[in-house]
Amino acid sequence: MERVVITGMGTINPLALNVKDTWEKAINGVSGVGPITLFDASEWNVKIASEVKDFNPDLYMDFKEARRRDRFEQFGVAAAKEAIQSSGLEITDKSTHDIGVIVSSAIGGLKSLQDNIYTLKDQGFRKVSPFSISMMMPNGAAGFISIDYGIRGPSLSIASACASGADGIGVAWTMLRAGMIEAAIAGGAEATVTPLGVGAFDRAAAITRSPDWTSNPRPFDRNRDGLVMGEGAALLVMETESHAKSRGANILAELAGWSSNSDGFHVTAPRSDGSGGGLAIQKALAVAQEDPEQVGYINAHGTATVMNDAAETASIKYAFGEQAYHIPISSTKSMTGHMMGATGALEAIFLVQTIREGVLPPTIHYETPDPACDLDYIPNKAREKKVRVAVSNSFGFGGHNAVLVIRKYEG
Repeated sequence: MERVVITGMGTINPLALNVKDTWEKAINGVSGVGPITLFDASEWNVKIASEVKDFNPDLYMDFKEARRRDRFEQFGVAAAKEAIQSSGLEITDKSTHDIGVIVSSAIGGLKSLQDNIYTLKDQGFRKVSPFSISMMMPNGAAGFISIDYGIRGPSLSIASACASGADGIGVAWTMLRAGMIEAAIAGGAEATVTPLGVGAFDRAAAITRSPDWTSNPRPFDRNRDGLVMGEGAALLVMETESHAKSRGANILAELAGWSSNSDGFHVTAPRSDGSGGGLAIQKALAVAQEDPEQVGYINAHGTATVMNDAAETASIKYAFGEQAYHIPISSTKSMTGHMMGATGALEAIFLVQTIREGVLPPTIHYETPDPACDLDYIPNKAREKKVRVAVSNSFGFGGHNAVLVIRKYEG
């Protein structure tokens, strides 16, 4: 069965508008969190978010098209442009049917949905935008990337809450290994920093109400009190090894394994014993044919909610036993915020960069240890270490667990 390799990456996120600058800020512990500016939150419980800054969609697509696309779709198209350019992948009449686009979103065009409901209520159905369907649908980013580049292979979106981006990459990996396609643009896009998105998470008691954007979120810290909502997109160009080699592509890393399962327990709470996530980690490593002792770094889901961080710690212990205490772990959400369906894809990019650069990004804002979270979370400062095999965890509401295993490419 074909190995799957990564040949290109692209991202739009709260730290930066490309991979290079994003990585520099991540390893230097820079936070993308700040006061909410996308709507007036002055009377809200929640005052902070991790917003994409200085994004101009007109730099990535036609002006008219940009106005017909939701913010999450704009992010997806922009990230795809960088990923495709960096990979050198040529999309031709001959190759177009052998390329897939799997760009996931947990929610889709939330702002467009919200705006059109307001319009319907205040002005009537005749004022609802004729583009509202294409702006709301969760598969919109995948569809527009396919249209913009004339890609005619599989085009779809996976919805598994905050595991969506990782699962989208995993589905692309499965298609590549099965011989359905030779290349894929895969990842996630999300834009939920809206009144409805922030308000709903506040009512679910999952988001911090602290106005202090300089010290939140605080994954794995004893004083953590909820996530900070983020937004953005992250995409990988993935190819079968033979296809990448045939065109002389620069191979960045190998996507060695993916696992997806369900807690089958509760719509928002993870299993406290860590068995759901732990079994997913074990299965992903088994699929990758990697010994757990070879894992040199874990990028945690690490949302900074009380239940998630403790349960994820239990999952890592479930999967690795005593070895869990010897594996460096970090939550890059401490810097990017929680980008919902896109977050797992950005964290896959961080795995690639970690393996290539030999630097582990930190968990910032970590001050007070928690007995329930007693592993090595790389507090506050990046760490140099050569890593051959790395793991990324993505867990979502509904009990979804997705785990990616990325390793150094050894051709």
